[in-house]
Amino acid sequence: MGGRALVLFAHGARSASWAAPFERLRDMVAARALDTDVSLAFLELMSPRLPEQVATLVAQGVDDVTVVPVFLGQGGHVLRDLPLILDEMRLAHPGVAIRAVGAVGEDPEVLRAMTDYCLSALPSPLA
Repeated sequence: MGGRALVLFAHGARSASWAAPFERLRDMVAARALDTDVSLAFLELMSPRLPEQVATLVAQGVDDVTVVPVFLGQGGHVLRDLPLILDEMRLAHPGVAIRAVGAVGEDPEVLRAMTDYCLSALPSPLA
């Protein structure tokens, strides 16, 4: 029997510090998904890239992979690049279920939390 994995998929950047919030998110998700391998992968500029990470997971016996794009919107990377990468990974790993959900920033609950945060930045009205 194989295992399941959740891969948080981010863009990547030249600065190593850029990944810090994504690493915190990965750790927070992993703390609540004890039966799932939770990892980070990147589109470009950082390692591991998504196909490399999925290949590593499959080599470890994972046969069910869910990719969560940690992007604010369904821009070109999510709409154009990700489906091509998913198709390539499915061809490379037949028998492994590989799926993706929409960008995290498109989720109504995430948008509500971001709205609350934005509104909390306003100074309190004077009494």
